[in-house]
Amino acid sequence: MDQPRGRAFYLLAAVFALYVLFLYGPTLTILALSFQGPSGGLTFPMNGVSTHWFAKLWEGVGVVDIWAALRRSLALGLVVMMLTVGIAFYAGLAFRKGFWGAGLVFALAVSSLIVPSIVVSLGIGLEFRLLDDAIKALAAATGWGFLQDHGTLMGLYSSALGAHLTWTLPFGLLIMFAVFNRFDPAYEEAARDLGASGPQTLRHVVVPILAPALVGVALFGFTLSFDELARTSQAIGGRNTLPLELQGLTTTVTTPEIYALGTVTTAVSALVIGTALGLTLWLQKRRARRALAGRT
Repeated sequence: MDQPRGRAFYLLAAVFALYVLFLYGPTLTILALSFQGPSGGLTFPMNGVSTHWFAKLWEGVGVVDIWAALRRSLALGLVVMMLTVGIAFYAGLAFRKGFWGAGLVFALAVSSLIVPSIVVSLGIGLEFRLLDDAIKALAAATGWGFLQDHGTLMGLYSSALGAHLTWTLPFGLLIMFAVFNRFDPAYEEAARDLGASGPQTLRHVVVPILAPALVGVALFGFTLSFDELARTSQAIGGRNTLPLELQGLTTTVTTPEIYALGTVTTAVSALVIGTALGLTLWLQKRRARRALAGRT
């Protein structure tokens, strides 16, 4: 620190500053333009400063029920988050113990990260359309009344949920692998020596220690689902999520109202990230206090 900084330092600092500007510049631009005045446009310079476009957004965006789309995205994101945490955690336990065919299962689990998202979406959509055709053919062959009015099996919590899990589960599994590789089994052995059963060891020892990592998996699950577009496009059914509505609005909305919507969705993501980080810090401090109390 006492030595003078050379040209390499300033060059690397400039590269890092450009990287940060490239990463967050579009978000900051949308944030600024969303506060345009009533006569403002989609570009700089800004024409006044107000919350006019947030009020217009609250009233609705044309024929699009944007708040219903937001609720659908939030609900789907929460379901994906819970399933990602649960499946990734127990999968991590299974891989830790080892089982026949573990390598093949792992390869299949992470292969969806390699396949293009739109191909995954098309495949899931085609699968559900084939199921719909099979049900309609069965209804025509049997005459069963409860199958006559069948529409489609595609929907938010069927095809769209499966499409999102193909994106979130590999990340959750990779995180749990890294966490379990650093987990000391001596904690479990000590719990069993003190008379704890398997479920008690899992509940009172393993889960509390891994809680910060589970919060991280939950954060990945929600945020990856909340803004997923390509995997949802062909597998959603009749009702769109918020990213799909946003994609459609980019060709029809010509006012800063769409920037206000972008600011709102960014705020939701920031709130989720902040909550997850706060919960992680709280869990770490709680564990440190318990460890200190145990030593005293």
